[in-house]
Amino acid sequence: MSNRIDQLFATKKTGILNIYCTAGFPELNDTLPVMTALQQYGADLIELGMPFSDPLADGPVIQESSTRAIKNGMSIRQLFEQLKDFRKTIHLPVILMGYLNPVLLYGIENFCKKCAEVGVDGVILPDLPMDEYESDYKSIFEQYGLHLIFLVTPETSEERIRKIDSLSKGFVYAVSSSSTTGKDKDMGNQQAYFEKLKQLQLKNPVLIGFGIKDKATFEAACAYSNGAIIGTAFIRAIENTTNLDAAVKSFIAGVK
Repeated sequence: MSNRIDQLFATKKTGILNIYCTAGFPELNDTLPVMTALQQYGADLIELGMPFSDPLADGPVIQESSTRAIKNGMSIRQLFEQLKDFRKTIHLPVILMGYLNPVLLYGIENFCKKCAEVGVDGVILPDLPMDEYESDYKSIFEQYGLHLIFLVTPETSEERIRKIDSLSKGFVYAVSSSSTTGKDKDMGNQQAYFEKLKQLQLKNPVLIGFGIKDKATFEAACAYSNGAIIGTAFIRAIENTTNLDAAVKSFIAGVK
């Protein structure tokens, strides 16, 4: 069976909305209710954050959600427990995003095997060096049909972008700037970078992330790519809500 991420991009070329949410947030058992609402109200892809105590690429809002999820008792083991039957109801592609250390502690092969078992489609590990992936882990990810997605930034050289494109599966995650997530960005300033990516005609689809928060920024990103990733703004929308379902519904309505 082909990977759900590939199926999505095969049937939808533009306007793809990938929503990031931290697993075990706002409350420990909110992971599935959030995923269910995202599917119901029009997200195309779900990116689940695996909480980590030192999330380098994340801004304060996502860091705080990570801290809260860890306090709630979230861990990789707990997450797989929560996801064990999720494919009975969720048909969207699901990606796990996190950092290398907890995955190494869990065991790379165990992790990939478990992802395949529960029905996870892809993984983003921003601090996994490309060469290390290629030499040590690529074959394991491929064995379990898992797509590893790499990030590119405005500072990434063309040569490296091409290398990333050749190693990535699913899509390439284009970070709109080299700062952390959640910073306010002026999309206009990144025009040249987005144009460049578009002209490179990569084999993988491209999703733009960091700084996307509403209809205007989503549409601006979609003009240069296959879609966009929203994290910080979504976390803000659900962090203090008393009605998760309504919060998710109104957030997605405000983007699409």
